[in-house]
Amino acid sequence: QVQLVESGGGLVQPGGSLRLSCAASGIISSISTMGWYRQAPGKERELVASSTSGGSTNYAELMKGRFTISRDNAKNTVTLQMNSLKPEDTAVYYCNAQGSAKFTTWSLPRPFDSWGQGTQVTVSS
Repeated sequence: QVQLVESGGGLVQPGGSLRLSCAASGIISSISTMGWYRQAPGKERELVASSTSGGSTNYAELMKGRFTISRDNAKNTVTLQMNSLKPEDTAVYYCNAQGSAKFTTWSLPRPFDSWGQGTQVTVSS
């Protein structure tokens, strides 16, 4: 129904920066929330940051001051600028979007909650 494609992961040294991008596609009526989650080996998936269509943002405590989420509502994209990266930031980062979309042009919009395929971020010297 709604597909999310992420890009921008990779290997970076401690203290470095990376920028993740996510684009949503489909017959989208509206997206209420777009955000980023991450999952490290052996750990549960956790919220990194999220952004609402109204412009409100929410960050996990560990990311405040280092990560910045931004969103383009017109393009249905969300980016995550990550600075001062630490080895403990190493994880697979997932994009998430929630809103309403149509299965076909003629169908009524229905709620969706979609995830991207994930992009690996490795912080290591």
